Amino acid sequence: MNALVTGAAGFIGSNLVDRLLASGHRVTGFDNYSTGLPQFLDQARRCPGFRLVEGDLLDQAALSRAVAGANIVFHMAANADVRRGPEHPRKDLEQNTIATSNVLEAMRAAGVQKIVFASTGSVYGEPEIFPTPETAPFPMQTSLYGASKLAAEGMISAYCLAYGFQAWIFRFVSILGERYTHGHVFDFYKQLREHPDRLEVLGDGHQRKSYLYVHDCIQAMLLAIQESTAPVNIFNLGTDDYCEVNDSIRWISERLGVAPELRYAGGRRGWVGDSPFIFLDCSRMRALGWKPELTIREAVLRTVDFLKQNPWVLEKRS
Repeated sequence: MNALVTGAAGFIGSNLVDRLLASGHRVTGFDNYSTGLPQFLDQARRCPGFRLVEGDLLDQAALSRAVAGANIVFHMAANADVRRGPEHPRKDLEQNTIATSNVLEAMRAAGVQKIVFASTGSVYGEPEIFPTPETAPFPMQTSLYGASKLAAEGMISAYCLAYGFQAWIFRFVSILGERYTHGHVFDFYKQLREHPDRLEVLGDGHQRKSYLYVHDCIQAMLLAIQESTAPVNIFNLGTDDYCEVNDSIRWISERLGVAPELRYAGGRRGWVGDSPFIFLDCSRMRALGWKPELTIREAVLRTVDFLKQNPWVLEKRS
């Protein structure tokens, strides 16, 4: 492949870039460093098969330069701050939906017809079916983030029909692992570094969530591209179980050797748009022969270990 990876300096994007380069593919990374970190591309920069285009997805000219010569686009860039979406209502629209439209137009102009898209399990809102399959009916959207990703999915599917594109759309649970820089594990770790005697917890701690290790996520995407050849291929990605927020608090605390007092904000949700139960049916992906190597607990601990070993990441995010 000669791949363009948007969000190349981000958590998932940078791990994907390294994996593609290690497999012998050529990669162009595209990032504006709004959330990604340049250090995550240090390994990629040492590879002759890598080039970096610094730019914003709202800049069509920069996108056109980046997509030139590619034969597949991995669109990983997004605003992933679900919690603060209502504080900046245009951010999800611009960085998730409009940015995806710009990517599709740059592809169309360059004659690139394959796109891999990082969507989210949040598009299901608060479903009535658990585990939730890809065919579940969509209820009312509960977050601006989920709504913007669903709109982007619709744009991608429409381009497949109108222009002969081929798409692989992945609805992730929350991803954990090396280079993770936002989310509840990061927030809990940061708090416990600052005051190991107490931990502020949004909601009641009984929210049930599913998580997936980043390299299991990447392995699934690459396998699906190889094995699934429909015009539009949609896959849930997650583990076959879930945990409570309280479980992750216990695992993190044990790893750090602390026993904090837990102070709950209360309520079933951590914030507006937070789904109290996320559990996806991943049998469609499993049918291709994929299964995650790490459990949720192991993924949480790998993430904590990365943050302990890389204190500069915490400083960058402070």
